[in-house]
Amino acid sequence: MESIVFYPAPDRGHLISTVELAKLILSQNPSLTINIIVVSPPIKLGSTAPYIAAVSATVPSIKFHHLPTVSMDPNSYPNSLAIMFDHFRLVNPHVVDLLRSLSRDFIVQCLILDLFCFPALEIASELNIPAYYFFTSGASCLAVFHQLPNLYETTSQDFNDLHTTFLNLPDFPPIPLSHMPVPVLFRNNPECLYLIECATHLKKSAGIIVNSFESLEPKAVKLLSSSSTESPVYCIGPLTTTTGQTSENVHECMTWLDSQPSGSVVFLCFGSMGLLSKQQLQEIAFGLERSQQRFLWVVRNPPSENQSKDPMNQPDPDLDSVLPSGFLDRTRDRGLVVKSWAPQVAVLNHVSIGGFVTHCGWNSVLESVLAGVPMVAWPLYAEQKINKAFLVEELKLALPMNSEPESGGLVSAAEVEKRVRELMDSEEGDSVRKRVVMKRDEAMAALSHGGSSRVALAKLAESWMRN
Repeated sequence: MESIVFYPAPDRGHLISTVELAKLILSQNPSLTINIIVVSPPIKLGSTAPYIAAVSATVPSIKFHHLPTVSMDPNSYPNSLAIMFDHFRLVNPHVVDLLRSLSRDFIVQCLILDLFCFPALEIASELNIPAYYFFTSGASCLAVFHQLPNLYETTSQDFNDLHTTFLNLPDFPPIPLSHMPVPVLFRNNPECLYLIECATHLKKSAGIIVNSFESLEPKAVKLLSSSSTESPVYCIGPLTTTTGQTSENVHECMTWLDSQPSGSVVFLCFGSMGLLSKQQLQEIAFGLERSQQRFLWVVRNPPSENQSKDPMNQPDPDLDSVLPSGFLDRTRDRGLVVKSWAPQVAVLNHVSIGGFVTHCGWNSVLESVLAGVPMVAWPLYAEQKINKAFLVEELKLALPMNSEPESGGLVSAAEVEKRVRELMDSEEGDSVRKRVVMKRDEAMAALSHGGSSRVALAKLAESWMRN
């Protein structure tokens, strides 16, 4: 029997993207068995056990393999990211053992790694297994990521201080180096050095799989394809999931949306890792109230020293204590605030939704594009400032949410009011909406028979058969 082995990063977002890619490959190669490596670093990332159990029960061709735990002292690391990155190195012997075991039962066609799991690239080479990277963000971000080693070598300051020094790539918007992914903002810390090494290893793979489609990011795809020294890039997306909403478990917000006019509601949601301060939540509330627009807002507990530091495991907020006094009563007729979570894909595809204020996580961006919903870009962490630059300046699929430099990153109520109004009721908002609808149609074409993403998937399969 033939198999493909996946090695994703352990957080839920990367795992779900990996499973969606596995399902896509199975749809074109149903005789394959997919084996997925699951690691458990000693940090809290939110439980993936229910999700893994659900996939195992519904897709028997996908099998999960949990590696043994590795002894680590979390107190000896500066932060959770440093722990996770070192864990990928320390768990390598267990990866070797599993791959050798699987090779006895299967013909392993290839190993598909999350970028963060690059220490396993050497193992694949030793075992003569072709190794590919799965880059879970977009092609534009990948093009920027390719530049990190050179940027690191040609600068001497922390990227965080280089607000007026820009990365300039052909046909790309200029990106301040201070907008690089958060872990590389400060030189020489363990996370920065690890990510630089990640980027260095990109060209050592048999290919890079990207969760995007050619007509969404044509300039980035062209740039990546023009370099003969880099690994080939396969844009096989958009891959998204419908996990979390079933006919037996309809969230309260869906019933509320049913009562709202078509295209009238702006949806605000900042992802599973996005925590905003109480002051920021209050600014959002005042801005929404003054905008006079209908809204659906997912509010999570602000970070506090007395709470768990795991952003995936926060208690539900006390809305009366974190939002302005009387806000819920004053906006009751045109707004709904829900605690902690909402079924984002189902919400975005509801006929009442007319706009999306998002943290620019790539999965959220693709979900919004597939739903034909225009965005306001409000990045919070990781590579999201890069995504914002492309969404606003290059792709024209979002309006920017901006903070004043002297505010310490705080977005004012006036800015929230301005951008929500602009998105929902202006010519510029209508222009963004039309472009998103156009990209939605192009996404569906890319995923259809003979579309660019299906062609790329076929070329990917041919490549691992040749290796």
